Amino acid sequence: MDLGLTGKRALVTGGSRGIGLAIGRALALEGAAVALLARDEAAVQLMAEELAAETGAHVVGVAADTGDDAAVLRAVAEVTELLGGIDVAVNAAARPASSGPALSAIETTDDRVREELEVKLLGYLRVARAVAPQMIDRGWGRIVNVSGLNARRSGSVAGSVRNVAVAALTKNLADELGPLGVNVTVVHPGLTRTERTPGMVAARAEKDGSSAQDAEAALVADVSIGRMVDAAEVADVVAFLASPRSVAINGDAIAAGGGQLGPIFY
Repeated sequence: MDLGLTGKRALVTGGSRGIGLAIGRALALEGAAVALLARDEAAVQLMAEELAAETGAHVVGVAADTGDDAAVLRAVAEVTELLGGIDVAVNAAARPASSGPALSAIETTDDRVREELEVKLLGYLRVARAVAPQMIDRGWGRIVNVSGLNARRSGSVAGSVRNVAVAALTKNLADELGPLGVNVTVVHPGLTRTERTPGMVAARAEKDGSSAQDAEAALVADVSIGRMVDAAEVADVVAFLASPRSVAINGDAIAAGGGQLGPIFY
């Protein structure tokens, strides 16, 4: 299937590693020009150079902190100049769900929740606000927000709240922008294989006194496909949603965690 992304121009936040980098790669392989955005200028420039060499696509790196509205506006202006415009924006800049100590609800502080909402919810909103006007002017665009399956489970107040909030943001944007040609969707990855995975598995194995193989099996015990989804597989889903072929999907949440055993979502 030709996704129709050749010649499209995409901005991917959180693009220097993990799922964000995988999304940048998938879009570049589909023929899009890609701007990777991350806070670490050296890292994002290096990844942009490597991705350009790997895919043959036009790939640039831009440094900005999505926690700062002025920085987001400057970055979007820079990307618009470098690529000639932005047709697709993918929000993936956020702390990984497994980062930081696990806290019970009564241990969760105001600041912990504020930090998660500042980076993920408000960061995503800042990017959407900055890119939407030019998409509206052209009558076409795609905004894809990467959230997470913690939106559908308890166990972390901050993790659940931030991801549910992103889904709510997505639906509001979709209802407002859909009639203007801009589709907005949210993708919920589960536990996903990235460069962080070996360290996470090793930590779990040490905690449980088990082998790395058994530790990973325990981590994916509730995944119906029986294994961890790879970042590239999440990126394939995002690439479709970023394309003109996805016009029938707007405002909805797409789970990309390999299937959760038990619950029925409808």
